[in-house]
Amino acid sequence: MRHFLIPLSCAVALNATALWAEPEDDDPGGVLNPDEMTWQSMLDRAEKGETGMVLCSTGYMMTKSGDHATARALFKNCAEAGYTGAMTWMSQLDNNGLGGEYDPDASAAWDQQAAELGDRVGKFNHGLNLMRGHGIAKDEALGRRYVDEAAAEGLPVAKRLQGADYDLDEVTPDADNWKYAPVF
Repeated sequence: MRHFLIPLSCAVALNATALWAEPEDDDPGGVLNPDEMTWQSMLDRAEKGETGMVLCSTGYMMTKSGDHATARALFKNCAEAGYTGAMTWMSQLDNNGLGGEYDPDASAAWDQQAAELGDRVGKFNHGLNLMRGHGIAKDEALGRRYVDEAAAEGLPVAKRLQGADYDLDEVTPDADNWKYAPVF
């Protein structure tokens, strides 16, 4: 009888424990441990219109991983909030048709906005656009002035372009020549 009572007691105890157990938690992290550093959480925050240095910098990882649509969502919010680095990334996405249509006019507008806010990469890119007439009316003299400002602020690629007597092939792969050719 004793051999029968021990297993029966264990079975009753286990069943009783199951009745008193808490239901499964749908949010095991709870509010004390929110999901804050995943890519999905970054996108969720961007969709809510949030910006911030960490959130904006996450767009870099997104675009480098090939998730250009998510990067575009992050960078767009950040650029509209005044982050000039995000503006130059929006320019890059628009200029290459990543996560959206190829749009040289939008690309040039982002570079110009970043340049006007004092961003040295924006100045360099805006200078290139002006020198080429890509997405904006061609003005080589003004373009060189922007490149010179970026070089004076220490941007190595701008110094390199100056050293090459403003030969655009120095800083642009020849594979992109089709993109910068005049449209007739």
